[in-house]
Amino acid sequence: MRLQARLDAFKAEFESGKPPYNIPRSVVETMHRATRELIQSGAARRARKAGETAPSFVLEDAEGKRVSSKALLATGALVVSFYRGLWCPYCNMELEALQAALPEFRRVGAHLVAISPQTAANSRKTAREKHLTFPVLSDRRNSVAAAFGVRFRCPDDLIEVYRSLNVDLPGFNGDPSWTLPMPARYVVEPDEMIVYAEVTPDYTRRPDPEDLIPVLKNSALSQKA
Repeated sequence: MRLQARLDAFKAEFESGKPPYNIPRSVVETMHRATRELIQSGAARRARKAGETAPSFVLEDAEGKRVSSKALLATGALVVSFYRGLWCPYCNMELEALQAALPEFRRVGAHLVAISPQTAANSRKTAREKHLTFPVLSDRRNSVAAAFGVRFRCPDDLIEVYRSLNVDLPGFNGDPSWTLPMPARYVVEPDEMIVYAEVTPDYTRRPDPEDLIPVLKNSALSQKA
């Protein structure tokens, strides 16, 4: 099943108001309103795009090892995926789909990293629970997300909803700012040029990782030319 079909099925169940989630309709409406407002803000259109230079970064992985984008790009293309955190079921399904696609990425010489604002301890938990074999990086205060143009602050009514659902972002992230990255997927070539960019202000929508394979194959061919 493709990733979006899985996400759609989960969304329908989560928003149904039935067990096991029992989410009140008022909560669902607040989430929908926050998503509409983020879309209407035009934030996604201002993020880094294909044809632009990707910001370089050095972040710590789940084990505290420093991971450099420049070092990874020295040996191939880089897939960068921004996600919200372990608490987000949509993100977890996306990470599982990325893990399933990882052999194809590696077959064409590409690297993959996933970036979230959560603490290293939560990154370790993510990697362990989802059996991830690619670097899961901690972007404290969403600084790299900001450099890519995908950071935003949660509106006050959404903050109250998250609190009601025990989603303690300051605790998860070690940061009181209540900022998140919009889910985003980038392919960066060794010269740091972005050749693919997908930023989704609607967090329930994610591109399928398999759609990156043609992009990565073209990138590999251009590097050999």
